[in-house]
Amino acid sequence: MIYVKDVDRGLRFYRDLLGFKLIEDFPMRVRRCMRACARRVAMGPAPCIRSGPAVSVSSDGVRLYFEVCDLDNFCAKLQKKNFYITQLPRMMPWGWRHAYLNDPDGHEISLYWAGENRMKKTVMAAARKAAGT
Repeated sequence: MIYVKDVDRGLRFYRDLLGFKLIEDFPMRVRRCMRACARRVAMGPAPCIRSGPAVSVSSDGVRLYFEVCDLDNFCAKLQKKNFYITQLPRMMPWGWRHAYLNDPDGHEISLYWAGENRMKKTVMAAARKAAGT
C-alpha cells in the first residue's frame, strides 16, 4: 500500500501514464492497479492523522520496482508526455538497465529491464561487488 494525497491523481499517474490496469475500486476510495505482468500497487488516501497539504506521504527509503520489457522506448514515451525522469535508462554494474522517476507524491520508482541477465552468475557477482558484500 502506498499513500497518496489525491487518489484520482495517483490513478491517472499509474493507470494513464505508466499503463497499469484498474482492477478494484473500493467505496472507501482505495484503488488497486495492476500491470499486465501481474505486479500490483494499491493506493489509498493518506490516513487522517497525516493528511493535509504540507504533510509528505513519500516513503523514505522505499522504492517501487517495475520491470518494463522495452525500457528505452517506454521512457521515451513518458518524456514525450513531458514527464520528468530523474535518471534516464542506463546499464547498471549488475547488468540490468534502470531508469528512475518519482510519482506525484514523491514515491521513488525504478523502471528496469533485467532480461536474460537476470540469473547469470557473473551478473550476481557484479551485484554483490557493487553492493560491497
